[in-house]
Amino acid sequence: MKLKRLLIGLTVATLGLGIGFGGRTLAVHADTTDASSSSASSGSTVQTKALSKAYVVYGAGLASEDKSKVGEALGAKSNYSELTVNGSDYAQYLNSAGTTDASMISSVSLAPADPGSGVKVNIADYDGQNNITEVTSQQYAMVATMAGVKDVIITVTADKTVSGESALTGVYKALAADGLTLNAENTQAANGVLDATQPAIDSNSKDNKYPGKLMSAVGDVSSDLAKQRQDGNDLATKADIEAMLQKALAKKGIADQTSSTQITNIAVALSKVQSAPVSTSKTYIKNVTNVADNLANSIGNKMASVKDFANSADAQKAENFFVQIWHKVVSFFSGIFGGNA
Repeated sequence: MKLKRLLIGLTVATLGLGIGFGGRTLAVHADTTDASSSSASSGSTVQTKALSKAYVVYGAGLASEDKSKVGEALGAKSNYSELTVNGSDYAQYLNSAGTTDASMISSVSLAPADPGSGVKVNIADYDGQNNITEVTSQQYAMVATMAGVKDVIITVTADKTVSGESALTGVYKALAADGLTLNAENTQAANGVLDATQPAIDSNSKDNKYPGKLMSAVGDVSSDLAKQRQDGNDLATKADIEAMLQKALAKKGIADQTSSTQITNIAVALSKVQSAPVSTSKTYIKNVTNVADNLANSIGNKMASVKDFANSADAQKAENFFVQIWHKVVSFFSGIFGGNA
């Protein structure tokens, strides 16, 4: 019995240490749900668990002969679970009917990222060309976060030129397939931010720093609005939000690049995010602040690098490591105590 207690103590002590592999620290993370989360029937306020595996989601309008090449551009491997997104999915997740299957062109892959890394988005070239003509990586990242997504790497591409607006539908469908359906009110409010920020980004298309600064400012304001709501204060008025946004844009140095009409429209969209369930979540405040910080200096189509992808091999190494340690500890003490446990 003494040996058993000693072995248990040693094992607990060993597991309590942060063991690094390849520059990472492996730890045990417990999934938690905010007390303010909405009921399961209406979806989760925020993503409450890590993505369990990688997915590739093809647009229903993608020609079958181009599927393999699109998958290659998305970095999809044989172990990626494959889904198809169609017009009905678009209506379900974004509450926008009338989208045909043929118009669902953009495709996405979704891979787990390390805990706390937020949402990072890469827009991948297809056949040497960026076919996503409007939505930027920075928009995708912030809008997905506002919808309740966290700790994933999203890659977007298309085999022909498209706006890219339907790509987020694939993200939400993949999460649902993984066991988590996001709250529809959140996804709809987030998509409103996508629509509202597009004119400002289009009018500053020659400034490659603008999308990151704009979406960072939008994220900062959304975080402050969520804090106000959770502190029990009255919801901010549209005028309040416009003033907050103007201040945030000035802080980023882009106030004079954003028209009053654009600011008003973004403020209206932010007011809907403020009213959505996502703004009742403390986890959301942490997530959106993290992504806003990441976006402040983000430039171009690629936010994530190879090192940002969660390395499943690390987990296997950790498992093997602890098994080896256990066997060595058992063998050592068995020798001391003559094999009596």
